[in-house]
Amino acid sequence: MSKMSFPALRMRRLRRTAAIRDMVAEVKLSASDLVYPLFVREGRQIRNEVESMPGIYQLSPDCLLPVVEQVVKAGIRAVLFFGIPAVKDERGSGAYDEEGIVQRTVRMVKREFPDLVVITDVCLCEYTSHGHCGLVEAGQVLNDPSLELLARTAVSHARAGADIVAPSDMMDGRVGAIRKALDQEGYADTAIMAYSAKYASAFYGPFREAAGSAPQFGDRSSYQMDPRASITQAIQEGELDIAEGADIVMVKPALAYLDVVARFKEKFLCPVAAYNVSGEYAMVKAAAARGWLDERRVVMELMYGLKRAGCDLIITYHAPEVARWLKDI
Repeated sequence: MSKMSFPALRMRRLRRTAAIRDMVAEVKLSASDLVYPLFVREGRQIRNEVESMPGIYQLSPDCLLPVVEQVVKAGIRAVLFFGIPAVKDERGSGAYDEEGIVQRTVRMVKREFPDLVVITDVCLCEYTSHGHCGLVEAGQVLNDPSLELLARTAVSHARAGADIVAPSDMMDGRVGAIRKALDQEGYADTAIMAYSAKYASAFYGPFREAAGSAPQFGDRSSYQMDPRASITQAIQEGELDIAEGADIVMVKPALAYLDVVARFKEKFLCPVAAYNVSGEYAMVKAAAARGWLDERRVVMELMYGLKRAGCDLIITYHAPEVARWLKDI
């Protein structure tokens, strides 16, 4: 094939007007690509704004329903619930309590919005007094004993009506334990979205304020991935999760790990998700509040970047705004 060059080839021809640019655009984004994370906590008439995440709230179930209604009207088809219990303990028992905050919220939301895809975070960190994602003994986070509790949590969410459970703990073998428990309890149709490449990132700071899940000692470097790790290790994590029964694999955070997203999309046949996390959201909001950047243009650029890297699903706190902006395009 002969190579064309200027002046025979003019790249600007297909950029000349907005209509032409839209016609040939290769990267497509829609509201159905978005998942909106929501923080639900015990109580009534609670609407606590997260200081480090403007526009994001801790909501009691009664205050959550109107927000979900607006999400549905915006064309967003999926939400991701994080629970904030009234009481925490060493074993995180609120995570797998059949009358826990997430379980009750899922039942309520599915009654009102049966077609909405409800995803639930499966982890212990929001429910444990020590703030770690598994059981702790002598200052060590225990892997295998934590699996049973994670599986119990996932089953309780499925029983409440969750469409997808999303284990975020990064314990080895948790996807297999959850898949086995779901199948044994009659929830073979409940999907698993695995946090497959979840890094021990500094971008999670605002989330820990929102979910009240900061570790009371140490950090999570012994179970979350090292940001210095090779892509080979991330691929191995994804392969293990898929082999154990994951239906969707996720990369978290998003922006510093677009190379991992791209390799996941290239390597795996299942859908790939990325979590545009709290710190990434907070940076944009802080800069926009100071007039340092155009929030709408920057957010949309980030969303298209995630799609170009290979994301099938984007979990983002910007979801309602993005859905609204897409209607204006």
